[in-house]
Amino acid sequence: MRKIVLMMSVSLDGYIEGPNREIDWHLVDDEVHQHFNDTLREMGAFLSGRVTYQLMADFWPTADADPASTGPVADFARIWRNMPKIVFSRTLEHAGWHTTIVRDLVVEDIHALKAQEGGDLALGGADLAAEFMRHDLVDEYRVYVHPVLLGRGKRLFPETDTLTPLRLTESRTFGNGVALLRYEHAESTAAAAETAETAGAAGTDPAEGTARTDSPNGTGS
Repeated sequence: MRKIVLMMSVSLDGYIEGPNREIDWHLVDDEVHQHFNDTLREMGAFLSGRVTYQLMADFWPTADADPASTGPVADFARIWRNMPKIVFSRTLEHAGWHTTIVRDLVVEDIHALKAQEGGDLALGGADLAAEFMRHDLVDEYRVYVHPVLLGRGKRLFPETDTLTPLRLTESRTFGNGVALLRYEHAESTAAAAETAETAGAAGTDPAEGTARTDSPNGTGS
């Protein structure tokens, strides 16, 4: 089963953009950019809303044609062009670059998408992410915390009355001060551990089973 992975950059006080939608505070040097490339090239598809998709489509298709583009920037341009993309929008009429337009978020359709073979599905954009979270469709959170306080702006996580227990599975600090915090649902992690324990008791190699399930091949307001 593929996972829905939310990947977003946030300020230390939890904002994804400033009050005027500015994101010039993002610290993305070659080390961080290369990390994004290495992570995203293994995904099966990119999922986004219209605004995020159009921002990406305005820049990335030809970014590697600019002689000033650094290695990681040019590399991501190729990743973005070739990656299957799914855009959730009721108004977008046309989309290129291996893009499928979906009019509504239907929970059953997302479960069917996750059941397909291939890499995990990278989710981007706060509005779409809020809808996925409202339906409990996000399996993993990869939050990149930038060393800045914005004070105001748009928050990543909407207010909710639902408590969602998470388990930290990875943390990493980059040279420029950005910190990756990677979380999964606590119950999902516990279920995986129980499956591995059961397989071990039965004399089965859990790693072999995982390799068969998590195929790297696949097909991304």
